[in-house]
Amino acid sequence: MPDDFDGMLYPWGGCTVHPLRGVMSGQKVSQYTIIVQATDMEGNLNFGLSNTATAIITVTDINDNPPMLTSRTFSGEVPENTVDVAVANLTVIDADQPHSPNWNAAYRIISGDPTGHFTIRTDPITNDGMVTVVKPVDFEMNRAFMLTVVVSNQAHLANGIQSSLQSTAGVTISVKDVNEPPYFPTNPKQIRFEEGVPTGTSLTTFSASDPDRLQMQQIIRYSKMNDPANWLSINRTSGQIVTTGMLDRESVYVKNNIYEATFLATDNGSPAASGTGTLQIYLIDINDNPPALVPKESQICERMNKNVNGVNITAADADTDPNAGPFVFELPNFPSSIRRNWTIARISGDYARLALRYQVYLEPGMYEVPIIVSDSGNPPLSNRSVIKVKVCPCDENGDCTTLGAVAAAGLGTGAIISILICIIILLCMVLLFVVWIKRREKERQTKQLLIDPEDDVRDNILKYDEEGGGEEDQDYDLSQLQQPDSLEHIISKPPGVRRVDERPIIPESQYPIRPVVPHPGDIGDFIHEGLRAADNDPTAPPYDSLLVFDYEGSGSTAGSVSSLNSTSTGDQDYDYLNDWGPRFKKLADMYGGGDDD
Repeated sequence: MPDDFDGMLYPWGGCTVHPLRGVMSGQKVSQYTIIVQATDMEGNLNFGLSNTATAIITVTDINDNPPMLTSRTFSGEVPENTVDVAVANLTVIDADQPHSPNWNAAYRIISGDPTGHFTIRTDPITNDGMVTVVKPVDFEMNRAFMLTVVVSNQAHLANGIQSSLQSTAGVTISVKDVNEPPYFPTNPKQIRFEEGVPTGTSLTTFSASDPDRLQMQQIIRYSKMNDPANWLSINRTSGQIVTTGMLDRESVYVKNNIYEATFLATDNGSPAASGTGTLQIYLIDINDNPPALVPKESQICERMNKNVNGVNITAADADTDPNAGPFVFELPNFPSSIRRNWTIARISGDYARLALRYQVYLEPGMYEVPIIVSDSGNPPLSNRSVIKVKVCPCDENGDCTTLGAVAAAGLGTGAIISILICIIILLCMVLLFVVWIKRREKERQTKQLLIDPEDDVRDNILKYDEEGGGEEDQDYDLSQLQQPDSLEHIISKPPGVRRVDERPIIPESQYPIRPVVPHPGDIGDFIHEGLRAADNDPTAPPYDSLLVFDYEGSGSTAGSVSSLNSTSTGDQDYDYLNDWGPRFKKLADMYGGGDDD
């Protein structure tokens, strides 16, 4: 039992331990261990029996110590336009059990920040308070903030415990000036202008403001950042915007009648800062586009019927109301055949019907019909357009027939008949040519049948004087004939008369293999080089000497042909040709003495 603990056991209603002096403090001793002795016979140690037990007493902490800040004043600094940064650190002490609700601190700002630029977050490890910026501050609006903060615990103080004066402190936050970018007060800025304004027209002044101009004496310069159609320019110092091209509402760069351009404002700070602004120009439509006829091609029946009454036409205009429809469709006065053959009837404000006049017949073909189309602008614009109309015979449904489709391609009935006649004539010529070829072939075969059967020798060609099937010895080394490897078999021969048809014993000159001629211009050099090598070859024989060639074997077994001579035809008897058969009968009749049959 600790020395500062005295206790008494009260047996009434069970044994209870009560401290008799001092106050139990959890910060000093968090646990007590005591030994309890029980004796009967009213505690008579001489006669009574006794026993002991151990009791462990844990002291539970209560929030009896308020948190206290280590200083009455704190300070910090924050650059303007920054967020989520800690600008001051508040330290606190608390005697209660660490990391318990009685020890954990909670900070609040009770004055000095009406717009909520700051908050205080508790460090879970050190229990310090971190003053953090949650909304950007502006040096030009507030150069310093005087905050009053109070700290408390997560758990309420125990009964009878008062808050300390050291639970409240003042925090001074100084705002540091930085170079802020210029900004456009009206962004985006919208203006309205008619399209087609001339080049050099001043549209507006798009100026920016710099919060640092008074403190840092800065100058703003303007430039163009994005101008899709390159229609605008801006003055570098004043921000005045002037047109450099004609504004066109029908341009692909205009969306929903609005043209957008982006401009840049840059100051001369260190470092320089810049801001962007968007200018939106709403373009008011003017009547600057004439209408165009739609469609460009169509077809119509050569004779009107109850199902098909003509061609519906309309117009397309890039302008909008009131500079577009309703449209006016007219036929021109020249040439006169247009109004004589065609007519236009109004269907609605945007549509009309082009048709052939009643009882007017046009041959099938392609016709170009000029039509004058006018819009409703002030003043109106007109356009002379041409529609290509195919006039063709039609069926009951108003569709062109096959002949009509061909005629509508630009050929009249007479031209079609001429083409058909030419095709028939061409087919007749081809037929006559085939008949002539067949007749000629038949005449040739008939003429061959009139030839004497004895003169018509139809037999295979006999091949005489066959000299065999080539060389029998095919097993030899061709390289031995081209370049002998050694001359030992020739040198080792006994001395004697040398045959002129043997291979010479002196080796031929070996010339280096010349590479492929890179260019035709080197052919002359190649020939001269070969000639020079042949002239300087020491093994070459003189011009008047006997040339020795490779041995080619023994001579021919046939006799000399010098014994053959010619005799007169009178000395010859060709009657033996009659014995050779019908194939030689013609020859026997020519050279024999008999008469022809």
